[in-house]
Amino acid sequence: MDFKIEHTWDSLPVSHEPVWIRLSPGDGGLMMEVKAPFFNDPPAPHAEPGKPFEGLWDYEVVEAFFLNEKTQHYMEVELCPHGQHLVILLFGRRKSWKRELALSFEVSRHKNTWEGKAHLPWSYFPPGVDKFNSFAIHGSKAGRTYEALYPIPQDEIKKGQEPDFHHLEYFKSFSLNTIFGEEWKQPESDLWMSQKPTAEENK
Repeated sequence: MDFKIEHTWDSLPVSHEPVWIRLSPGDGGLMMEVKAPFFNDPPAPHAEPGKPFEGLWDYEVVEAFFLNEKTQHYMEVELCPHGQHLVILLFGRRKSWKRELALSFEVSRHKNTWEGKAHLPWSYFPPGVDKFNSFAIHGSKAGRTYEALYPIPQDEIKKGQEPDFHHLEYFKSFSLNTIFGEEWKQPESDLWMSQKPTAEENK
């Protein structure tokens, strides 16, 4: 399943080759591949490549969000061209309960492009994923650019509104069965199941 991020968060066309994302079957999970322009702006974070890095959203990243619309449980995945990553699990909008999860992530950089490949294990996915969105960020200060696979329509943007990737109402329908087949069922996650009481408390 392939996607291209062709618009900014507010529905304007991007001014460069779009970020490309592919989701495909992996061993015990989902493979997420990225091919994107390499802006090298901002510079690399002062963090070890291959490790989780809190605050990665302040750097150059490509992100994917997997949501259960009914429960509002979702996973946020952030991948950086310099090799750092960040996985956050959330109960409701911005209500994180697990952060900086380990991730198998390989990245290669070229002069003007970068490619990444991450393995997302089923234990990280909330049950019943049925919505998806993806984002890309690059640039510094006034040149900071926020892009979205499914952006906010221009006629719905309020005066002074800032980019916010946690507007879950703009995510669009997504079925893992498109990748794995009609008879396939999403494996249960002990990680998410163990947090059910906490989820109820957070409602």
